Amino acid sequence: MARQKGIIKLKGTIGDITFYKTKDGHLAREKGGVDASRIASDPAFQRTRENGAEFGRAGKAGKVLRTAMRTLLINSADGRMVSRLTQSMIKVIQADMVSERGLRNVIDGEAELLAGFEFNIRGKLGTSLFAPFVGTIDRASGDIMVDLLPFVPANMIAAASGTTHFKIISAGAEIDFEAETFVVATSETDILAWDSNQTVDINHINSVTPGSTKPLFLALGIEFYQEVNGRMYPLKNGAYNPLALVQVSGL
Repeated sequence: MARQKGIIKLKGTIGDITFYKTKDGHLAREKGGVDASRIASDPAFQRTRENGAEFGRAGKAGKVLRTAMRTLLINSADGRMVSRLTQSMIKVIQADMVSERGLRNVIDGEAELLAGFEFNIRGKLGTSLFAPFVGTIDRASGDIMVDLLPFVPANMIAAASGTTHFKIISAGAEIDFEAETFVVATSETDILAWDSNQTVDINHINSVTPGSTKPLFLALGIEFYQEVNGRMYPLKNGAYNPLALVQVSGL
């Protein structure tokens, strides 16, 4: 892989060289690789086929989770979140100790490995929210909850420059990775002042299917706002809004 320099940036293929644009700039690489038909049938590429199948499964699982959390992710995701989530899903699948290689999946893997996943590396929940919270997943009732005791926002929330207000958001999701379906519920506080006045108790209850046998997820985040002439505007279009998976029950 080579980096393009100069005024004119090329896109496309010239001879055996392919020119393309990525987030890392304009790059170029030589065409090559093994023919697809050989990879699909040659016994020497059995491991490649197995890895490819599991990578595809991880990508689909990540997409289902992202879709379930879409309402929150619209304002709380970084540009590399999709690839980072896929990598995390691969680890979940590789933890499957039941299925054969190439057939490993999220259900038989360890979905709990997703706990702590940050959807926005530009504004992580772990370095933004210092107020203690308790996340609870009650599988029997289907209630996915988060509770925060009263706290002083200016002391317990590290907000981006320009913040005047914020709100706490959460979501509970029940995901069927095999059927690629989900049930999701979301909660949010009112828009609160980021100041030295203590908040009231914050209690979110996000209800999904009682007695579910599917993986359950609790996401928690913050949205930052700036007040201008009495109106609230999302701070920098949500670039620094944190959102993370704080509880996961894989069953």
